[in-house]
Amino acid sequence: MLPILYSEKFLEHQTGQGHPERPQRLSAIVKALHLAPWVDQLQWQLPTPVAQRNPLPMIEQLHDRSYVERLYQFAAAGGGFLDPDTVVSAQSYEVALLAVNAWLDGVDRAVADSGPALVLARPPGHHALRDRAMGFCLLSNAAIAAHYALGQVERVAILDWDVHHGNGTQALVETHPQICYCSLHQASGYPGTGLAQEQGQHHNVLNLPLPGGSTLAEYEQAFTTQVLPFLQAHRPDLLIVSAGYDANATDPLADMALLPPDFGVLTRFCLQVTPRMVLGLEGGYHLQALAQSVVATVAACLTFEGG
Repeated sequence: MLPILYSEKFLEHQTGQGHPERPQRLSAIVKALHLAPWVDQLQWQLPTPVAQRNPLPMIEQLHDRSYVERLYQFAAAGGGFLDPDTVVSAQSYEVALLAVNAWLDGVDRAVADSGPALVLARPPGHHALRDRAMGFCLLSNAAIAAHYALGQVERVAILDWDVHHGNGTQALVETHPQICYCSLHQASGYPGTGLAQEQGQHHNVLNLPLPGGSTLAEYEQAFTTQVLPFLQAHRPDLLIVSAGYDANATDPLADMALLPPDFGVLTRFCLQVTPRMVLGLEGGYHLQALAQSVVATVAACLTFEGG
């Protein structure tokens, strides 16, 4: 059984007409998973309610308290645009806290089960900085989850295959010797960070900017020659994957050339690092390609579990 952390409350983060990061992303994924032939092998789990586990202490280890308070007040006042890309609605603050809990629950399940867990939550997080939101992201879910995991394991790796560099995640983990971060992203794409020469304070950062139009062949070469050696050298007890699906050829926000089945291949590479893996949703804005890419990811996890 593959644990899937999901709540319909994640649909309540409303971004407005025409915004790419919209609730329909999750609806499309959930529908596709329910139509899959192995749907009975999925274990749907509601995230721990915020009233039961307050994630603020963990959030405020990484985000400035003043920023978190501003986010709360902005949502309470009805929301709006935090920047030209990032929208907050009245429910977004509470939804963002629940999303953090979902990622933390994913860590708990992966560690306890010694196997993968999938987090289907929004808003995404890998662009969120210590003191501000950015690029559709409010709170740095993956970085918070990594620091939380260190209460249970010795070393954590983060792999970010979203087409955009996770500048927020990198900024919040690169000073920690027990966490490593690896990103494959489109060179010269948003947000303009993630240069190859960035290595972190403890040689714990590997950025792999790939040229636009890259296909599975380029990704496979990167995984074989650089990603796997880097991650395996770190010897992580847990792998957190910022699973964005916007490197699809049909995605409107990037210029890469992956196909939905290719994400099953990337998932199998990740399982070579450790079966203790949390995959959390980041980007991906073509609904059909997004949904089928998640299906391919889940199928790879189930195949691994089966044998």
